[in-house]
Amino acid sequence: MAQTAPAQTPPAPTAAPTVPAVPDDFRISRAVAAQTVDCAYLEAGGAGNAGAMLRAACEREAATSHAVIRWAATADVIAFAASHPDGLPILLKDNIETRDMPTTAGSLALAHNAPGRDAPLVARLRASGYFIMGKANLSEWANIRSSNSISGWSAVGGLTPNPHDPARTACGSSSGSAVAVAVGLAPVAIGTETNGSITCPASVNGVVGFKPTVGLVSRTHIVPISHSQDTAGPIATTVADAARVLTVIAGTDAEDAATAEADAHKTDYAAALDAGSLNGVRIGVLRYAKSYSAPTLEVFERNLQVLRDAGAVLVDIDTAPDLHTIGAESFKVLMYELKADLNAYLASTDAAQVPSRTLADLIAFNSNSAEENALFGQELFLQAEAKGDLTTQEYVDARATSFRLAGPEGIDRMMADNSVVALIAPTTSRAWTNARDDDDNAQGSTSTIAAVAGYPHLTVPMGFDRDMPIGLSFIGGKWDDAKILSLGYAFEQKTHARRAPGEGPAVE
Repeated sequence: MAQTAPAQTPPAPTAAPTVPAVPDDFRISRAVAAQTVDCAYLEAGGAGNAGAMLRAACEREAATSHAVIRWAATADVIAFAASHPDGLPILLKDNIETRDMPTTAGSLALAHNAPGRDAPLVARLRASGYFIMGKANLSEWANIRSSNSISGWSAVGGLTPNPHDPARTACGSSSGSAVAVAVGLAPVAIGTETNGSITCPASVNGVVGFKPTVGLVSRTHIVPISHSQDTAGPIATTVADAARVLTVIAGTDAEDAATAEADAHKTDYAAALDAGSLNGVRIGVLRYAKSYSAPTLEVFERNLQVLRDAGAVLVDIDTAPDLHTIGAESFKVLMYELKADLNAYLASTDAAQVPSRTLADLIAFNSNSAEENALFGQELFLQAEAKGDLTTQEYVDARATSFRLAGPEGIDRMMADNSVVALIAPTTSRAWTNARDDDDNAQGSTSTIAAVAGYPHLTVPMGFDRDMPIGLSFIGGKWDDAKILSLGYAFEQKTHARRAPGEGPAVE
């Protein structure tokens, strides 16, 4: 989920961090190899000859203000660099299990959750030569504990602010993943999304984010919210990097029934990228989405001309799906599935490491924790706990209705009726602050219809709203992942709108 209305404002850094430009070469054998190494260790010369080439990464980490909860062990970094000279470093959101690090979802209740297993997507990454550098901070429990949660804050990791302006949100819940990529800690990180949690932080931090079709990537051993909407996906500096990682992590997992068709639909997503793919295609413009800021809409209009110049035929879509009903019914789904899915996940953990065995236990834990209650409550946890099981008719009807309106009668119908291959809109406006009276508070969003339908959604940097980055969303039908990535890639090659924090003035 993506947070919109925080309850209290946590202390923010007083000045924007100064960060170096993103390196061109991220092979693990090069300078970024020791982004996992403790700075004090390096200063003491503990890494030997590797130390000099790794210190810059430590400086980068200090500039990110809690983007990363924990780094991999120093010995593991050095050993991997020696045995995999062309390996690639990658960060994971801290709700994705690895065999060698705890997985906390940002909660103190999971502080010792280390069951010693790799999520299938992690196993795929390792087998393809990726090095798991560490765990990125996130909005605690992926923003599902409270409607007043603060994006980028967790009791375990503290606050991850936006590196373009630390007074503003990094959005969430994949906050640390997006910020880490934006400031150059890694070329790619893995985030997760239920509704906007990859695309929103990618957009407001000025990077690429891709939410795949639900069922393309395994969710096994990922702390869940909703099996209907949850998926992992890449956050990267370029569409090509996102496509390369998706090629690795996509595929069928026998433990995740939703992925049964994944092997039949997966492809080499990087090889499928085509810089000319916009030429001659019809794309639907979601004109009904009008709640964005005026500067964001101005940037959007300029980018529509870029698409036209690239040969795309743009078709205005003025009539929206029933967004109110989609939102209301999908919220019911999340509450039911949160209880069922989280209880199942907790039951799979080691009871000696995770004494909280149910959602009810987590509620009790939070009630007795001053740290967990410091900034907001747990009213969503309480609502979910009050729900019945997944045979309850209210749940069955809510899932059927929300999916029908978002998918077959939403995205599918808009695409078919207008003979378009994709839908576009601004992802959101510029990042807002954590003050309740901020006029920028989450102005505009395109995430819900793709999230509820389970369809692919890509955001690509398109420019700046008052010096803060904003993205352009590409949404497609089920299993249209390769097509959406290719369209976004073609747009990216025409614009190159991304600017790293501190790299220079925004180009409007």
